[in-house]
Amino acid sequence: RQVARIDAGVFQERLKTMLPQYRPLLQDAQAATGIEWRLLAAVAYQESQWNPVATSETGVRGIMQITEETARHLGVADRLDPKVSILAGARYLQDLKTKLPARITEPDRTWLALAAFNIGVAHLEDARILAQKRKGNPDLWSDVKKVLPLLALPEYHEQAKYGYARGGMPVVFVDRVRGYYDILLRHEPAFKPRLRAFPSEVSR
Repeated sequence: RQVARIDAGVFQERLKTMLPQYRPLLQDAQAATGIEWRLLAAVAYQESQWNPVATSETGVRGIMQITEETARHLGVADRLDPKVSILAGARYLQDLKTKLPARITEPDRTWLALAAFNIGVAHLEDARILAQKRKGNPDLWSDVKKVLPLLALPEYHEQAKYGYARGGMPVVFVDRVRGYYDILLRHEPAFKPRLRAFPSEVSR
């Protein structure tokens, strides 16, 4: 798991120059979903380098590079609004974590959900099935990441329920997100949302 040295240097500089404007939005998203704000920051940087108006030729948009289909599913109207996009990305990641079998523990649950964030839950499921067929553990990211790239090969994707997938992409995606997350853990403090008082306590 590595972030190239030159890229890590740029990233650490942007922690000072760019992250401050998004930190409150990321922390609000953590408070709303439980997804750690530094992990969300790492995802957002890998997706868009914290560019709120980033647009891809594939149709994904915004700081979290949300697809139009996911935006519709989440009821998101403006993917270019960073507050909306960050919360949508956090909600989507939390939804993906929830869809995984309950037996999967952390941190594998998070890494597998990140892979699904990148490639879709259907292709991830194909990879988990393939991992099991090859005597691997479908609940361990270390085993699933070995077989994901095979979904680009005809002898494998022709047997997969959901077909061809560029399975190398989520492996790189998760690896780089983890690299940025490691840097954020070293340089940024954890956020502990304040508990809101119950109405009865407020009125006393």
